[in-house]
Amino acid sequence: MASSPLIVHGTALSGHTHRVELLMHLLRLPFRRIDAPVPVRQSAAFLKLNPLGQIPVLQDGDLVLADSNAILVYLARRYDPQGAWLPTGPVDAARVQRWLSLAAGEIAFGPARARIGARFGGTGMPAPLMATLSARVLGFMDGELAQRDFLAGAAPTIADLACYTYVAHAPEGGISLEPYPQVRAWIARIQALPHFVPMPLN
Repeated sequence: MASSPLIVHGTALSGHTHRVELLMHLLRLPFRRIDAPVPVRQSAAFLKLNPLGQIPVLQDGDLVLADSNAILVYLARRYDPQGAWLPTGPVDAARVQRWLSLAAGEIAFGPARARIGARFGGTGMPAPLMATLSARVLGFMDGELAQRDFLAGAAPTIADLACYTYVAHAPEGGISLEPYPQVRAWIARIQALPHFVPMPLN
């Protein structure tokens, strides 16, 4: 357990922030969020925390760590001694890593970018490309989830949390989940986890 509350610099509507905060809720870790909208991220103080100007950033005592997937790995290793959220076996660890890569790749450039475009504007990507990437990754997920309850195995891991928020909120970007029944069932399983907290809609 953390000796003092963790600090997350981020925003309530950021899926990257939400995946980190969700793991902290599931691990029952005390934390507080410091809001970091775009103007704050351009400040000298924030750029000292993350020179790339991106959220989220985690502060745990003297440690400052950026990148949501890196933060998930850190929290799982540091605060989940049973290793349930990040298994150590070579095959299981590789399966988790594959989904972390997809979360930073096809999901980030498909459902996540489509949502950003619809809600905030200015994605820099053509809508047909985002739709194509979304259909490809969601179809792949649906097939994988027909074989198991969670992305990397029989139990939830940080792979699920890394992918959950932007997939669950894909309809905000005009990406329908209706063709993907296994994905919708998986979303329901994530939302049924003890201490689950949703990302707000507004």
